[in-house]
Amino acid sequence: MRRDSKLSSILHVLLHMAHAGRPMTSDELSSYLDTNPVLVRRVMAGLRERGYVASVKGHGGGWRIVCDLHRVTLHDIYVAVGSPTIFAMGNRVEQPGCLVEQVVNQSLAGAFDEAQALLMQRFGAVTLADLAERFSQQYAAHQGAMHEQS
Repeated sequence: MRRDSKLSSILHVLLHMAHAGRPMTSDELSSYLDTNPVLVRRVMAGLRERGYVASVKGHGGGWRIVCDLHRVTLHDIYVAVGSPTIFAMGNRVEQPGCLVEQVVNQSLAGAFDEAQALLMQRFGAVTLADLAERFSQQYAAHQGAMHEQS
């Protein structure tokens, strides 16, 4: 089964946007993901509806972040991109007649529910500002290392 990388992709471009501090076109953003600008526009439109980004028309236009990065969590972005399915695994039959399969389903469902609840809790505890800060620290360290090598 193919992985759904929509959340990772949109977080990637949001951090580029936060770092750039200027509007960025769909073409620019799509180049970071090696994808089509139409796909970027489609996902960004969903973020615009939630008030996280805005589009600026004309020369120097593009997408810009309009939300407070300290208030928007990974969970917020996860919901904004459609709450993609977290696990590729599932029950073979949802309403089994076999008692053995019923026990298997109950056990798996409980484990999946616990894992998903933990993941959502963690997503809710991390803001876009947290990610932006971590990126800035790594970027500064990388730039320092590059400067020392030259």
